[in-house]
Amino acid sequence: MKLYVTEISKYVIALFLFLYTLEAFIAFRFRTEKKRKGIYIRQIIFMFALQLACFVQIIARTGKARYLFFFAFQIIVFASVLMLFYVIYPEANRLIINNSCMLLMIGMIILTRLSYDKAVKQFFIITASFIIGFFVPEAVFRFNFVKKFTYVFAAIGVVAIGVVLLLGAVTNGSKITYTLGGITFQPSEVVKIVFLFFMAGALYESDNIWLLFINSIIAAAHVIILVLSKDLGSALIFFVIYLAMIYIATENIGYLAIGLGFGALASAFAYKLFSHIQVRVQAWIDPFADIEKTGYQLSQSLFGISCGSWFGLGLYGGAPQSIPFVEQDFIFSAIAEEMGIIFAVLMALICVSSFVAIMQEGYFLRDKYYRLVVCGIGVAYIFQTFLTIGGGCKFIPLTGVTLPLVSYGGTSVFVTIIMMMIVEGICMIRTDERYVAIEKMQRRKAARKRTEDKADT
Repeated sequence: MKLYVTEISKYVIALFLFLYTLEAFIAFRFRTEKKRKGIYIRQIIFMFALQLACFVQIIARTGKARYLFFFAFQIIVFASVLMLFYVIYPEANRLIINNSCMLLMIGMIILTRLSYDKAVKQFFIITASFIIGFFVPEAVFRFNFVKKFTYVFAAIGVVAIGVVLLLGAVTNGSKITYTLGGITFQPSEVVKIVFLFFMAGALYESDNIWLLFINSIIAAAHVIILVLSKDLGSALIFFVIYLAMIYIATENIGYLAIGLGFGALASAFAYKLFSHIQVRVQAWIDPFADIEKTGYQLSQSLFGISCGSWFGLGLYGGAPQSIPFVEQDFIFSAIAEEMGIIFAVLMALICVSSFVAIMQEGYFLRDKYYRLVVCGIGVAYIFQTFLTIGGGCKFIPLTGVTLPLVSYGGTSVFVTIIMMMIVEGICMIRTDERYVAIEKMQRRKAARKRTEDKADT
């Protein structure tokens, strides 16, 4: 019976995710949220149907009732989030919140399979993140004065990651975590948001090359501190955010070319300076040359992806635990192994859909400051996704970053949810801009009509 449930549910799960992903791209045919209403309803149906099918498979394979209760709690929380969000923020972008919940659900499913205790911990962090996150869109919409705190954000960012450099705990050779009040977190993840607001304010105010140079020095200080902490994945993300926002703000291809040139030189220097980068590059070039040591993680990841084939081995059918740190750095490989390459690719496409939706919001914004913030969030999100998936598939060397909203990691999931909520607040600003533009157009029409009436009389 277990075998039949597993085999049938594999195809059902892939079908539900395919239909959800299809709707996620069909939504771009329509400009207004009102016209997308039917799409969002169907997405929610497919979302919960997929989660139900996955937990049926988990319960069938384990026979443990605790998973049934855990599933019920997840349904309550995610349904509440979607319902409350639609009621409280009807003018926000529902595709982004739908996609975020879908990715969180996928993460909870695979984490439940890998480690029930870690899944429970992650679930509590997700719930707390949404409780806090529900206040963020309104705060972004109301508190326009944040534009004035550009250099306050810069100081906070440098101090926060500087403290980690000096006092942070060493994890796998890197200083990336700090413990405060018994809670261990990764400050570089939180500083990512602060850095985005700093860069947006700096580029919003920069009207000459000298200011741009000064702000580039401050941005470089963030990256250098992260490099010295050996948090090279975060350093790379910060650098790409900086480059992308410079280009979006100035539309100057020369700045982009200079930045890429400096980035290439810095990468070569870092390769010579840090031995663990050399190990990762060698493992990327040929993971099977030292399969028992330096190439073990990547080779096991590749074995898992290839074993999964199109529709996967089914939950509990593979051996993803053979990959060290699978819940964090190699979650994509675990998904591909047990849920299939088709499922994994569709999940990646949902990430792309979220990125396009975020950048689309930035494109239609008139306020340059918030356009830079939202585009920076989009770039940070999709680049981190690329690093995680690309590293696990041997497309690029491993960087040790998490897959946003899917991987295990309290700070990562909290920060990503807050970033998405910031985007939703900026969506409300964009909607307000549209209403103001419509009102101005109506006033102009009314004034024109009054002028014509006077002329007739």
